[in-house]
Formats: sequence, structure tokens, C-alpha cells
Amino acid sequence: MNVLNETASLANGVQIPRLGLGTWFIDDDVAAEAVRAAIDIGYRNIDTAQAYGNERGVGEGVRTSDVPRDEVFVSTKLAAEIKDHDRAVTAIEGSLDTLGLDHIDLMLIHAPQPWADFRGGDYADGNLQAWQALEVAHAAGRIRAIGVSNFLQPDLENILARGTVVPHVNQILVHPGNTPTELIGYCESKDILVEAYSPIAHGEILRNPTVREIADRYGVSVPQLCIRYTLQLGTVSLPKTANPDHMRSNAQVDFTITDEDMTALRDLDARDYGEHAAFPVYSGK
Repeated sequence: MNVLNETASLANGVQIPRLGLGTWFIDDDVAAEAVRAAIDIGYRNIDTAQAYGNERGVGEGVRTSDVPRDEVFVSTKLAAEIKDHDRAVTAIEGSLDTLGLDHIDLMLIHAPQPWADFRGGDYADGNLQAWQALEVAHAAGRIRAIGVSNFLQPDLENILARGTVVPHVNQILVHPGNTPTELIGYCESKDILVEAYSPIAHGEILRNPTVREIADRYGVSVPQLCIRYTLQLGTVSLPKTANPDHMRSNAQVDFTITDEDMTALRDLDARDYGEHAAFPVYSGK
């Protein structure tokens, strides 16, 4: 089966394609072209965020593709800095307006702390307020599913204890060399689907000799191995690219990694992100 045709079920029954297109670092002025190319290739899951600054272009790409809107799953994220109800309500409507869409398929809280204080202070009340705004938009049909991103177990427990909707998704950094097994297991136990962003470690994994050796044994590229790895973990995989050739290659993952190699990739510790280590989603600060 072509991976582009595979879907996973969220807890509310909404189907989400298991391979998506990440759009981080794709400029707004080229995002529409990239999204149209991806949809033309067969992608039906497009991921963006307010913080990416490209919602306008992503929305244009979805609207001007040859595929009906209801066949494309569009995700975006509430800016990490928004930790109160009223600003969250305004921002949700802002995303709908900027995307130019009448509904969003999935909207996430981008991080449990603002980026300037990532993994820092206590924002439990602010996260709950933002979550309640998402719950209202979800109940109104403006958003088909709601979730979080970069949330650790205590962050999730806050929402589970005080919210009325269990997050449908937790989008986290997952790749060979960075596999948060306990967090993935916890999410699975609560019927929270895990999405893997940056499954290729923003390109840095290409330098890893262990991963290269395993990929060579399967006759695939390192990105293909990494994407297949995250899929076999049971996550939705979101590799980022604006290059149509890479989009096609990323979808050619019709092979199976052995249990032995899955264990080797899971046990690998490779979290040196080079020039990208300054970004909070990688470095923790």
C-alpha cells in the first residue's frame, strides 16, 4: 500500500494521513507552490503554524490545488506565547482568516511554554486557558481535532485533569537518536496520537555513520530510513521539504525495518543538531 494512502484514526474518529508535509522554514512566498506540488504528488496532510509565518501561502496552496478541500488535512499551531483565553480565541480566528479556510482539521498548542522560556516556568493555567479556547472552536466545528506539541507528561496531565477534551495529538521531535519512548508510550495509553516532526533531525542525521550503514543495508536513503522508522513506531511522520523530488523520495518507504534494526535506531543517542541547536525545539533553551 502506498504510504500516502495510509491513515490513522484519532480518538474522535477523524482520519489523518500517516505521512505529511512539514512546512517549517518554507517562506510564505514559496509555500503555495510547495503545497500544490505536494498535493499533486499525493500528499494529503499539510502541517503549518502561526510561528512559521507561512499560513497565508499554505492556505493558498490548499485552495488552489486540484484536490477538493475536504480531501486535504490541514494542521496549524497556536503560537507558544499565547497563554490566555482571549488571545487564543483571537489567534484561532486569525489562523482561519490567514489560511483562507472555513475550518482547520487540526490545531495544536505549539509548546507548553513560550519559546523564550522553553522548559522553564509554570504555565499550567495559561495552557488550560488556551486549551479551553480550542475546545470551544472544536465544539463549534471550526476545528475538527485539537492537540498539543512539545508537551511532556506533566503538561499533558494538566490538560487531562482540567480540560474536557483529551488531546487528539501530541506533536513531538522524534527521529533515530531521539526517541522519547516513555512519552510515546504514555500518549498511546491515553489514546493521544503522536506526530513526529523533524524525523530527519533537520538534516543532521545525514552525517551519522550508524544510520547511514543501516540505510545502505536496505538500499534506501537516510531520510527514507528515518521516515520509515517513525512510521513503524506508530507515529504520523512530518518531514519538511519544499523540493518536489524530495517529496517523492520521502514517500517511497515501502519496506520494513527489522526488529533488530528498530531497536538499534531506538537506542541510538544522536542529538547534535549543529547550527540548528539554538532553536528551542532542539536545545531545550
